[in-house]
Amino acid sequence: MEPRTEKFIELSTQALSNPGLRASIAKANQSYKHSRARAIAALADWEALRERGARIKDEALARLPEYLDQIERRITARGGTVHRARTAAEAREIVVAIARRIGARTAVKSKSMVTEEIGLNEALERAGVRAVETDLGEYIVQLAGESPSHIITPAIHKTRRDIARLLHEKLGTPKDAGIPEMTQAARAALREKFLAADLGISGVNFAVGETGTLVIVENEGNARLSTTLPRVHVALMGIEKVVPRLSDLAVLLRLLTRSATGQAITTYVNFIGGPRRPGERAEPDGPEELHLVILDGGRWEMWADPRRREALRCIRCGACLNFCPVYERIGGHAYGWVYPGPIGAVITPSLLGIEEARDLPHASSLCGRCGEVCPVKIRLPELLLVNRARDVEEGRPGPPWRERLAMKLFAAVARSPMAYRLSGGLLRMVLRSSIIPRPKLWQFPKPEAETFRTAWRRLKG
Repeated sequence: MEPRTEKFIELSTQALSNPGLRASIAKANQSYKHSRARAIAALADWEALRERGARIKDEALARLPEYLDQIERRITARGGTVHRARTAAEAREIVVAIARRIGARTAVKSKSMVTEEIGLNEALERAGVRAVETDLGEYIVQLAGESPSHIITPAIHKTRRDIARLLHEKLGTPKDAGIPEMTQAARAALREKFLAADLGISGVNFAVGETGTLVIVENEGNARLSTTLPRVHVALMGIEKVVPRLSDLAVLLRLLTRSATGQAITTYVNFIGGPRRPGERAEPDGPEELHLVILDGGRWEMWADPRRREALRCIRCGACLNFCPVYERIGGHAYGWVYPGPIGAVITPSLLGIEEARDLPHASSLCGRCGEVCPVKIRLPELLLVNRARDVEEGRPGPPWRERLAMKLFAAVARSPMAYRLSGGLLRMVLRSSIIPRPKLWQFPKPEAETFRTAWRRLKG
């Protein structure tokens, strides 16, 4: 996906004019929040589990070069090949070279944000390889010619009717098809691709330093098919996917699945150690070749900065998006690149450069909800402020005179209780009336008829 982060203001303004988008995201988030709350309530030690998860990821980051070397040695010893890619371009070239060498014409892909990050589908298409997304949500947005709008639920921005129309156009399903019928049609179309593909491509949820095991978490079984049916499997991961020990997965999987989908555990947890070995049966024992591509893409620079290293704890659960009032109103496409929401506003300026994404850290009310729900306790609001500070340090022009004047006026009003009460009363009157159109940008709610002060005086007697 070509970055469009410099167009954040334009893209977010367009998104705010789309009430259907907000309705789709709000509906999905409401269901998600209930599921997450139930899954967490079933655990007596959720906060202790979050603390353990944070410590595990910090340990992995503290010894990251060592664990990456361990993974490479163990996978290589079992017949796999490990590639290190410094940039997105290098990662693309590695995968395209593999596809050309084996004469691949079709590649099946399970869900992977890293492949979105490096623009792999487009690179494969240019090389004559048809890359087919096999995660249902990813398949839907691919058919629509779009990019994912969410880390976990790529098609969150689409309604059931949107999807029914799309599948009717692309697969010939009835215009009023229900969810089971649409799902079956997509599965039938994808089954042919699985059987024809020479190349399977996946992401990696966790890579275990102790054993060199690649772990992929999923609900649909498409990752299992993508990694076992084709002759060659290529897995791509960022350097931050490392965990020290196999036993650490017991903690991180409980955190990931509850935070991502509100499940106690996903339907499939795949453990991959290497390619099929000589003498093993050809069919269900995996591919002839396994390639692991480990991507830097700006991550080592984050790792070397004590202010930003914490962001590499992220396990890509998407919880911060689901609780973010900004994301809920503008969706993922407004962020202009692969990683939306609070975590996107934190890591995108590091991966692309602050000058390419300087508006994203400002796309936050700093309400703190993202940090409260992060399963590995990333202090996202503080990291947003770090990026704002970096923006200033690296020469961002100062705010326009209108903004400076507004802040000076606010400071003067905030110092005077009388002026604060009078201005607050005036603002309430404006927002409750129809004299002046209410601002559209962030959809300010209409204030309650009774203020907190009057309610407090009434309750006190």
